[in-house]
Amino acid sequence: MHFFPWGFWLLCVACSSARGDSGSKAKSCTEVRQFYATKGFSLHGVPQAEISGEHLRICPQGYTCCTSEMEENFAKKSQSEFEDMMTEASRSAQVTLTSQYKNFDGYFQDLLNKSEKALYDTFPSAYGELYSQNIKLFKDLYSELRRYYRGSNINLEEALNEFWTRLLERLFKLMNPQYHITDEYLDCMVKHSEQHKPFGEVPRDLKLKATRAFIAVRSYVQGLSVGSDVVKKVSQVSLSYECTRAIMKLVYCPYCRGMASVKPCNNYCHNVMKGCLANQADLDTEWRNLIDSMLLVADRFDGPSNVDTVIGTIHTRIAEAISNMQENRESITAKVFQGCGNPKISTKASSGEDKKRRGKAVTDDKSSGLGLEKLVSDAKGKLRDIKDYWVALPSTLCNEKITSGSVNEDKCWNGMAKGRYLPEVMGDGLANQINNPEVEVDITKPDMTIRQQIMQLKIMTNRLRNAYNGNDVDFQDASDDISGSGSGDGCLDEVCGKRLSKNPSTRQPEVHAIPNQSGRGVKGASSKFLPSSFLIFLSVAVIATQYLRR
Repeated sequence: MHFFPWGFWLLCVACSSARGDSGSKAKSCTEVRQFYATKGFSLHGVPQAEISGEHLRICPQGYTCCTSEMEENFAKKSQSEFEDMMTEASRSAQVTLTSQYKNFDGYFQDLLNKSEKALYDTFPSAYGELYSQNIKLFKDLYSELRRYYRGSNINLEEALNEFWTRLLERLFKLMNPQYHITDEYLDCMVKHSEQHKPFGEVPRDLKLKATRAFIAVRSYVQGLSVGSDVVKKVSQVSLSYECTRAIMKLVYCPYCRGMASVKPCNNYCHNVMKGCLANQADLDTEWRNLIDSMLLVADRFDGPSNVDTVIGTIHTRIAEAISNMQENRESITAKVFQGCGNPKISTKASSGEDKKRRGKAVTDDKSSGLGLEKLVSDAKGKLRDIKDYWVALPSTLCNEKITSGSVNEDKCWNGMAKGRYLPEVMGDGLANQINNPEVEVDITKPDMTIRQQIMQLKIMTNRLRNAYNGNDVDFQDASDDISGSGSGDGCLDEVCGKRLSKNPSTRQPEVHAIPNQSGRGVKGASSKFLPSSFLIFLSVAVIATQYLRR
């Protein structure tokens, strides 16, 4: 291990700079004045030629073209320009995620809408009274499916079970209009339905496939929304005082030294950006976990439980179930009578509507899935493109427009003069900035906003991993997440509650807010967030304590 004599290097650079300036005290500041004017500042008080720089607080105090006011104006300008650069850099990631969100959300909603429309178009002629008297039953089913997809407090399995129960009761009454069937008799019939399976295997099969499909699509679009929301919130994190000074020195001090055409050294720029964006770089691990989990869930959209087939043909499965019961009505009725007894004869005359309108609904189920396949393929490519977004930010910002690149390492601005930049480039993340030569970074004080977003990423990743396995997700206590293992376990959307369900969709999920583009959650859920917010605050405090102990 060796130590580079940085003090000696800085002294040599200063001496070299002084020697270079010894014969040019009256060097013109024309270029600097012109540049200063283009930034919208008044030229009043701006020197025509270089002056002594003892008054400077950020730039090196050699001969200079800048007054104290100019230095201050340049500092403010550099801050606003850097914030604009950050906004622009984040916009590409946000556009990727929000456009994918809109594409997938629109596609899934369209699948459901088409299925519902097909039911309304085909069922009237096929099922007569069964449809006309029970329109609300079918509408309620699709409404529940949409509400579940949007994140409402709904147990999908229970909603499907309720639909089949109500449908069975009403179909049985229509099939046996000559009998007076009471509510108590229907309760008995429902209890025996598991044995005689009036709808065949359709309810069980649809419940299994639909819950997996809806869990996958819901978690996926939530992942896109959470990712976009994280990028937006982090891009709004304000710069530290030390960062503002470092950026000013990087960008505008060359002008103050009369070197308007000299760009900053590439490695110098990287050290400044790595120091300024140290907290942002700490998002990298959980961001990658989120992207990887979303790629896995996207794979669930294809295969035997194809989302196109499952969601787009719900109406077909309902028709299949009804037809199964109609075709086996005699045997089913006999089994019900055997188990529940013979109901009383009704005094009302039979309309015979059921006999006249018994048949199968003809539906068009030609869903190739090519649309979804293309969506998934495009999404995977774009998600991979932003996988290294946070650690790539310094390179993104230190582009050729800002720096001299790697070809002019001896003719660039190194922070003191025109020459090679010697310090090594720091690593990524807060902990690696302890010896950053350009930005003073307190590694014991992580940014709380960014720590909260790291937690959000861990929570969403946990939900996606469960969705990949077909599990509906309740919320896990945040205290399980403070081990520092980076496992991606946690709770979502500033809410922490019950633990994960161990069986697919067998328990009712907690009320939770889906982060949307505006950063707001589900209306009416805020009252349940207070204890969870405290847990998140506690978790952040523990993380901060870990840094202090270092």
